[in-house]
Amino acid sequence: QAQFVESGGGLVQPGGSLRLSCAGSGFALAYYTIGWFRQAPGKDPEGVSCISNSDSSTHYADSVKGRFTISRDDAKNTVYLQMNSLKPEDTAVYYCAARPFTTVEAMCVMRFDNWGQGTQVTVSS
Repeated sequence: QAQFVESGGGLVQPGGSLRLSCAGSGFALAYYTIGWFRQAPGKDPEGVSCISNSDSSTHYADSVKGRFTISRDDAKNTVYLQMNSLKPEDTAVYYCAARPFTTVEAMCVMRFDNWGQGTQVTVSS
């Protein structure tokens, strides 16, 4: 069964860093545009960052530009999200999603009905 395994979340102080990992299980990420999404309590999910498989182009939400970096290692079947200068408003559960033949801009505004287990990121002093 194709699924993602998200990891790397935790509790961090404002200004700190975390590196999230999104490992594909049962399918090859190399054929897909991958997106990181997050959902804070009481809010709708939002696209954080997306990366294409064709040219590794990337897209970032305005709220994370300059602080987050998305990357992929198709040999390891994993996509990463390096998060620096974390703020309390980054607190959310972070999820991955995949779509074939999709631009990064379109991917990051997509809505999904089902998510994996996600990984909790809490930014608090």
